[in-house]
Amino acid sequence: MTDYKASSSSSKHGSVSSSMPSSLLVAKPANLQCKDFQEYLRTRSPDTLEKLYNYPTICLAVYRELPEIARQFVIRILFVEQPVPQAVVASWGSQYYAKEQASSTNILTELNVWRTTTIPGGLSAWELCPTFKKNLKIALLGGGKPWSMSHTLEKDSKPRDIAFLDQYAMSRWRCVLHYMVGTGGANKGQGSEVISPDAVRILLHANLMKRDETGITITRQGFQFLLLDTQSQVWHFMLMYLDTCEERGLSLPECLSMLFQLSFSTLGRDYSSEGMNPKMLAFLQHLREFGLVFQRKRKEGRFYPTRLALNVTNKAATVPAVVLEDEKSQESGYIVVETNYRVYAYTDSPLQVAVLGLFTELLYRFPNLVVGVLTRDSVRQALRGGITADQIISYLEQYSHPNMKLTESAIKSKSPLPPTVVDQIKLWELERNRFTYTEGVVYNQFLSQADFITLRDYAQSINVLVWQNERTRTMVVTKNGHDDVKRFWKKFSKNAS
Repeated sequence: MTDYKASSSSSKHGSVSSSMPSSLLVAKPANLQCKDFQEYLRTRSPDTLEKLYNYPTICLAVYRELPEIARQFVIRILFVEQPVPQAVVASWGSQYYAKEQASSTNILTELNVWRTTTIPGGLSAWELCPTFKKNLKIALLGGGKPWSMSHTLEKDSKPRDIAFLDQYAMSRWRCVLHYMVGTGGANKGQGSEVISPDAVRILLHANLMKRDETGITITRQGFQFLLLDTQSQVWHFMLMYLDTCEERGLSLPECLSMLFQLSFSTLGRDYSSEGMNPKMLAFLQHLREFGLVFQRKRKEGRFYPTRLALNVTNKAATVPAVVLEDEKSQESGYIVVETNYRVYAYTDSPLQVAVLGLFTELLYRFPNLVVGVLTRDSVRQALRGGITADQIISYLEQYSHPNMKLTESAIKSKSPLPPTVVDQIKLWELERNRFTYTEGVVYNQFLSQADFITLRDYAQSINVLVWQNERTRTMVVTKNGHDDVKRFWKKFSKNAS
C-alpha cells in the first residue's frame, strides 16, 4: 500500500500539485560500520598515509596490525637497501598458502607500505616506502626524536593504582553510554554523569544519535554501538573523533601518534605532558574526558593512561578488559523472558536498565531486579528509532539467563527465548512495514478522460508513473519526474488551446 499527500492548484485542463508529501521516501537505515585500523587507513589518501608514516609510533602500530605473512615480508626486506624481485618474495612461502600471500601483498600495497618498481632486466620488484622504512627502523631500534611523553618525572606524591584507573576509566566512558540511552541527566549533581558538547557533536557526527522534534535520540547505529564490547566502542568513537579533529585545528598525524604512544604505555605508570604543544594538550584533555587518561588537574604535568588507551586497536591484545560487577552479570546472562512477554532483568546497572527501556515498558524496579513487558507500543517505538526486530531478539538472546538456555535446550529450540515472543516481535515489525512511503506529486481534477490518459501515458513512457486511478482521474509521479511531466503538460495545454 502506498500513502500520498498533496494539495492541488487548478488549471485549464486539470490541476497539478507541486506540494511534496509529508511522508518522504524512507531509505533503509544503514548498519553500523566498525572499521579496524587497517580499514581506516585504506580510506586515507596516499598523501595522508605519507604524512602519517612520518611518526614512528604509527609505523609500529601499522606493522603490529599486519597479518603474520605480511609482517614476515616487511621484516625480511627492512634492511635490504635495494628492491627485491616479486618472484623472490613469492618464493618465501609454499603454494599451500598462496591465497594468504596474495592477501598480504594486497594489504601492503593498499596501505602504501611498499610499492612496485622495476629493476634492471625489466623484472618487477617490491621496495618499502622510504618514509615507512626509516621510521619503522627508529621504532624498532631506537633513535629519532624522543616521544612527547617520555620526559622523566619525580615520584608522584599521590600515585594512582590500577584498580583506581580502571574504575575511573569506566565511570567516564559510561557517561557517554548513559547519555546515549537517555540516563545522562539522572545524576546531574555528579561530575561523572556529565559529557561535554564536544562529545555530543561526535555522537551526532558518527550518526550514533540524531536530532528530531523531541531532541537528541539514539539511532539504529547507536543501538548497535551499545552492543559492542568496550574496546570496539572506544576505537569506533575515537575514529569519529579523528574525522573531526582537523575542524578543531588539530593535526590528524599528531593525534594518531599520541594515541599510539598511549597504546604502547605501561598501565599504572605516570607520564609527563611537558613539552606538548597547546594543541596536543587540548587533545589530552579530550582523552581525559573520554576516560583514556587520568589527570588530577588540567595544569598538572603528569597523567596516567588507563586500560581503555592500551592496545586500543589491537583486537588480539593480551591485556584483560575492564570488568565491573554489572559486566560480570552480562557475561553470565541476567535476562529472563516469559511467554506472557514479561521481562525480568537481574541487574542494578542504570545502563542495562536504560537499554532495556529502549524496547520494553518498565513496570517495577527493585534493588537487584527490574521488571518490564514487551508491548506493541514499546516495540514500535524502538522500531521508529531505527532498531530492528532482529537486534532486539539478538540482545535478549545474548544476555539470556543460563536457566533459560537450559529450558529451551530441553525442547530442542535454537533460541533461548520463547518462540511466541520471537514471532510476535517480528510480526510487530512486519505490521509496521506494510506501508511503502514514496515521495511524489499528485495530478488530479482533469476536465476530460482524454487529457488524463494522454498525461498518464506520457508519464508511463518515461518511467516516472508511481500510481494511477483511471476512474477518479488521479495519478502520482515521482519527484524527479515532476518537472518533465509538468513541461509536457504545459506544452500539451498550449497546443490544445
